[in-house]
Amino acid sequence: MSIKGKTAPFEPIPAPMIPRVVIVAASTRWIGGQGVQADLLVRHWQNDPALCIHFVPIDPEMPAPLRWVGHIPFLRTLVRMPFYWVELWRAMGKTDIVHIFSASYSSFLLAPLPAWLIARIRRKKTLIHYHSGEARDHLRRSRIARRVLGASDRIIVPSQYLADVFGDYDLRTEVVPNFVDLTQFSHRSREVLGPRLVCTRGFHHYYSVDLVVRAFEIVKKQYSDATLCLVGQGPLRREIEGLVSQLGLTDVEFTGPIAHRNIARYYDQNDIFINASWLDNMPVSILEAFASGTPVVTTAPESIRYLVQHDETGLLCEPGNWNSLAGNVIRLLREPALARRLASNANTISKNYRWPTVRAQWLEVYRSLDATEPPPSRPMASGPEATTR
Repeated sequence: MSIKGKTAPFEPIPAPMIPRVVIVAASTRWIGGQGVQADLLVRHWQNDPALCIHFVPIDPEMPAPLRWVGHIPFLRTLVRMPFYWVELWRAMGKTDIVHIFSASYSSFLLAPLPAWLIARIRRKKTLIHYHSGEARDHLRRSRIARRVLGASDRIIVPSQYLADVFGDYDLRTEVVPNFVDLTQFSHRSREVLGPRLVCTRGFHHYYSVDLVVRAFEIVKKQYSDATLCLVGQGPLRREIEGLVSQLGLTDVEFTGPIAHRNIARYYDQNDIFINASWLDNMPVSILEAFASGTPVVTTAPESIRYLVQHDETGLLCEPGNWNSLAGNVIRLLREPALARRLASNANTISKNYRWPTVRAQWLEVYRSLDATEPPPSRPMASGPEATTR
């Protein structure tokens, strides 16, 4: 192209800016779905040229002279806070977007809230990645949570269930599902289904592992060679061990905490995944069972009905009903063709939760955030609501 007889200088199209993102979440020292998802995201983004990633753990390693505090609840939280805040401030000097994993109740106040406040002060884009199945009660109780979430640049949830809950409070969300590293979990078709049960939920009250044990007792009466593998840890472990002893059950294995990179073999070694939670969101453990070809038998709190379709990708029963839970296990053992069909359907569904699909969704979120104006530096509105839990 020429202008008045002169050649116009070539103006190259500028390359798109690479989003700089800091992910704030629990480290893998905490055994749980949020830590697993954060670790997977960080590891998958690390060598990806589309993104510059940095990770800030909410539970930073303390200096050697203070590590003894890590064994004392409450005190360790108090001592860690200044280290966490300093690392947040430093990390946000070299980032554009702050991606904050969030749970509920006091966890929201201790981890996401400080990250959100510092991000607002430093005029960074804020993305709250909310995972808790307790969202409905948390949002009902906490004005602070509603105000912080409403003032965030994006709210991301992993399930349509949570999107519906947030919608009840006029909070707009986007759904980006949890994902499973399909290079870690391999599908195994069970031509012969054995009474080998596995549960990979933590020993917490809302996962009701005691009901898994009671269901296993019923299965064991009909299948004397039945086994139950309980993978994980949690505050109720001793109670569960006591229940196993009280019921006189044999062939129950307590593995203790297992590093996530090693957990796939427990799905592969067993034949039926069993879950008895009464409160949940989008359990990564069910996605892992889907990917492993391990048929799923589970209770059905509202959230799980969004993930597991009865008689299509698993067998469901009402929360608290261990007799029905056991009945569904026995049904699979008596109908191996049904078990194979459910596992095959579930494995097909699991491909929706693989990295390439989820990567594209996250990249779209980050790029759209990177293109918007930075938020005002004022963190929150003043007034009585700002100090009300």
